[in-house]
Amino acid sequence: MSDAVNRKLPLWALAGLGATQVIGYGTLYYCFSILVPAVARDFATSEQWVFGAFSLALLIGAFAAPTAGRLADRWGAGRLMAFGSIGSALGLFLLASAPERISFAVILAAVEIVSTGVLYSTAFTAIVQAGEPTARTSIVHLTLIAGFASSLFWPLTSWLHGMMSWREILFAYGALHVIVCLPVHLALSRLTTGAVIADRQAPPVESDTATSHGGSLLFTLMLLGFAIEGYALSAILVHMVPLTQALGLGAAGLVVASLFGPAQVASRFVNLIFGKGLSQAWLAVIASILMPLGLVILLSTTPWFAGAVLFAICMGLGSGLNSIVAGTLPLELFGRKGYGSRLGWSTAAKQVMSAVAPLGMSISMAGLGVEHSLWVVVATGLAGAMAFVGILIVTQRRRLRMAVDALG
Repeated sequence: MSDAVNRKLPLWALAGLGATQVIGYGTLYYCFSILVPAVARDFATSEQWVFGAFSLALLIGAFAAPTAGRLADRWGAGRLMAFGSIGSALGLFLLASAPERISFAVILAAVEIVSTGVLYSTAFTAIVQAGEPTARTSIVHLTLIAGFASSLFWPLTSWLHGMMSWREILFAYGALHVIVCLPVHLALSRLTTGAVIADRQAPPVESDTATSHGGSLLFTLMLLGFAIEGYALSAILVHMVPLTQALGLGAAGLVVASLFGPAQVASRFVNLIFGKGLSQAWLAVIASILMPLGLVILLSTTPWFAGAVLFAICMGLGSGLNSIVAGTLPLELFGRKGYGSRLGWSTAAKQVMSAVAPLGMSISMAGLGVEHSLWVVVATGLAGAMAFVGILIVTQRRRLRMAVDALG
């Protein structure tokens, strides 16, 4: 196979891609939670209306993920990310200029569609295309860097908002996509486009034949697992503070919730050091079990503070590992060819369910109460884990079949 595919991802590319992910998530996602009150006041509407528009925009963006994946496979992920940088900058400029709330909501939806071309799924595809032999390790490194996006952009946005309007902040954030992200993605496009050409010219490899011998079932199980886990995780994260307070933890619920982020980053460190030889299917099972395990601990010990701490740590560890598995499991199961398209579909499945989870959890709590609703989420999380267990069973049967065929 061509050197364009087999070379190691350059350090500058990984560092640059990490910087663009921090900026991407910070400016296209995390900053809005800080700016929503000011946006609502400016448009003389409620904060709930603005948050609703943001949730709808995220849902619409999720449906664009498969198209972004196909374009990344066809053009090269770096080239798509370069176009995405321009689109993100233009979207933020237009969003900052929106005259009223309807145009704001429409532009916000367009921004979230464009974001699919610059965030995790396309970045993972760029890593696979530019440095496939070390892709798994590089994906872990990238999630580790990008994990600091919220820790940086929440305080940064709050600090800037003390001196600037929300419109000026969005203009400044749009400029970051042109000044920082666009040059990195243009440079990266030279690595990823060459890999796509080499991939088209190369003979198929064994992992590319996964759609036979159970590949369709594997893909279905993978989508199902990511969708279920996306729902369960989002249902808890959005309601984490009120949930812990409703279970009798009071103000300590804020302390418990604050442990989620550090635990999420810690999981990536642990996986980087100790998880090198672990199958990604097994890692997916471990990640999916941690969240329901944390909920069982919470429900069994409430209102014991230490139990709530263990719950938050389990949630953070599971979430951190899940973000890694989202990029590495499709690569392990199906190989490099068509990786962007498969990742786009799995991202869409996860994000669509994540977008509807907050409403679903609210309805559940209103009808069943907090504790019963949490037990429902436990069952949901375990169902996701069973989908990943199904992947282990199918892959093991495939190996046995291939071994028998080889002996015969």
